[in-house]
Amino acid sequence: MIVKNDRNEFADYLKDAANYQGTADKIYFPENTEEVAEILRECYKSDIQVTVSGMLTGLTGGGVPDGGIIISTQKLNKIIEINTTDNYAVVETGVILSDLHDGCSSAGLYYPPDPTEQNSSIGGTIANNASGAKTFKYGSTRCFVMELEIVLADGEIISVERYKHVVENGVITITANSGKSITLSITALNMPSVKNASGYYMKENMDLIDLFIGSEGTLGIVTKAKLRLLKQPENFISAVIFFPCEKDALDFVAEVRDTSFRTRNSQTTGIDALGIEFFDRKALEFLKDDYPVIPDNATAAVWIEQEVTESVEMELLELWTAIIEKHNASLDDVWFASDKKDRANFHEFRHAVSGKVNEYITANNLKKVGTDLAVPDSNFTEFYKFCKDSATETGVHHITYGHFGNSHIHLNFLPADEGEFCRAKEMYKTLCEKCIQFGGTVSAEHGIGKIKPDYLVMMYGEDGVNKMASVKKQLDKKGLLGRGNIFSTDYL
Repeated sequence: MIVKNDRNEFADYLKDAANYQGTADKIYFPENTEEVAEILRECYKSDIQVTVSGMLTGLTGGGVPDGGIIISTQKLNKIIEINTTDNYAVVETGVILSDLHDGCSSAGLYYPPDPTEQNSSIGGTIANNASGAKTFKYGSTRCFVMELEIVLADGEIISVERYKHVVENGVITITANSGKSITLSITALNMPSVKNASGYYMKENMDLIDLFIGSEGTLGIVTKAKLRLLKQPENFISAVIFFPCEKDALDFVAEVRDTSFRTRNSQTTGIDALGIEFFDRKALEFLKDDYPVIPDNATAAVWIEQEVTESVEMELLELWTAIIEKHNASLDDVWFASDKKDRANFHEFRHAVSGKVNEYITANNLKKVGTDLAVPDSNFTEFYKFCKDSATETGVHHITYGHFGNSHIHLNFLPADEGEFCRAKEMYKTLCEKCIQFGGTVSAEHGIGKIKPDYLVMMYGEDGVNKMASVKKQLDKKGLLGRGNIFSTDYL
């Protein structure tokens, strides 16, 4: 096992994609679960705090240490099995998402979770319940996790399998690999009915596995995962549609969303998008240098994609063409993918804006001020207008894009200096307050990390956060894992 004590040798592990920076005394690179357990046992005896680190593609500081030591999952990088009979994969959690996608594709299978950062680790996506464009149809990472191997703060190893470890009347007992019996009390929260990655998943009669998914390295370190896979689709309809009028784009999003729901419910052939992604005019201008073919008159764009079979492809293309024209987009300005290369280019276009935002923040040595807010569909149009109007009031340059099929907005401020950064932060708080009033979430996919604990309290109240902290204290009595993530140490 590699251990590095010189901070100059592991400086890259002390900041994430949002330029959140931290400090640590040393970093470990274990190569198997038992080595992870050994490190945690020693840290537990010596009261040393531990931060687990994947590929540091996160945006909330969750993988950035605040003292203590780092455990990197980089060497836990084996794809153990891709099973084509029962359609699942077993992987170590340092496996890179793009490598898993490639391995599945070679086997004729498909892993739908599709966050922007394809070089994220599987462990990181589980820790944050990562989402992405395909969440509109398939849901987040949670929906595909079947089993986890987890090392707890004291070095005990547990295996948690979906449907086999169910919380009953708020209590569950599980047996560790050592034979030790562990009993947990979990009080249900009033969780929002939207795409959500804010704090622990705590519901009545829940699967225990869901507690660990999205727990941001605070309850244990996941070393191995069994993931559900789907059959690889025959083909896709993929397009980027440009609109001269933003209202037409928003109306298009709403109709595609509602039509997709009806298609799924009726199990008929029709429009059924995997993802519906939106870009406002300022986002398109932000991308214009890299994509000069963006039409000059475009005030908004929408990326859509749908799985198709050869037997219905032409019928579905006609349906898409009709709905595009209905909402006043010129077919001459639509980018339709004609092959896999085009489709890959569209995915690159979809991901480019968030990458450029992160580059801007790093270049200007600022922390990111970007929303990760989702509201119920019925409130979305009003909330979107509130966000845009409020951001304009600040005078700080901003761009808006996001997973509008999930009523999920990424409004990113691009401050020019520290003064603008402070104004953006103050407005961010206002947007979170409005989102909560609508029954939404302060984090739909990025997690809480070390940046947003105050907003979690705003969302759940002191009582709700104390319920989460109670679970943390049962599994990590000394509060050593992921210190500062999700809630402040005051709650511990």
